[in-house]
Amino acid sequence: MSLPTPRAILWDWDNTLVDAWAGVQAGMNAALRAFAMPEWSVEEVRARARLSLREAFPPLFGAEWERARDLFYAEVRARHLELITPLAGIEAALAAAAPWPQAVVSNKQGPILRAEAAHLGWNPHFGVLIGAGDASADKPSPAPILMALDKLGISAGPDIWFIGDTGVDMQAARAAGCSAVLLGDASHDGGVAALAPDAHFADGYALAERLVGLAKTPLLA
Repeated sequence: MSLPTPRAILWDWDNTLVDAWAGVQAGMNAALRAFAMPEWSVEEVRARARLSLREAFPPLFGAEWERARDLFYAEVRARHLELITPLAGIEAALAAAAPWPQAVVSNKQGPILRAEAAHLGWNPHFGVLIGAGDASADKPSPAPILMALDKLGISAGPDIWFIGDTGVDMQAARAAGCSAVLLGDASHDGGVAALAPDAHFADGYALAERLVGLAKTPLLA
């Protein structure tokens, strides 16, 4: 993997830093039930929940997508904090990334994202947390990544790592001129080869090991 030593590290949230799928599934199924549509398994949620709600719901629910949105968020707000769990190795990876400025860029609604980060006690890790609706467009647009970098006072470039778990994350990173770093096996989104990331780490532990090495020897990786 040929990556420049980062000037900053930006993270996706769901399925990159945390397992929040149970909460997302609960919200999704609350909306689907109201429209007499078949409920989704957690595997279906993982495979389909890549875009932000304002991008994904109109094709699914049509003219009443805003009612479906309200049902979704009501259920998520009621349950998400009790269901969110850090993924394996992520706390080690966040600690290893401490020498660099960090931010989160997620397609989860901004207030919900920030509530989850506060609940986990992770706010000190991040200079800014950008969620869906905070920028002019959501991922795969580069707009939220560029907004995060602007708030950090950092310019885009290949030495900015954007770490995520889906093709949408890889697209957004490249559109912003940053390195697209895949975390996990992307089995829910076609696999590693299909996403063709600039670098791939199997889990948080592998990523932490690389970051610790870079912090000790700040040369090209």
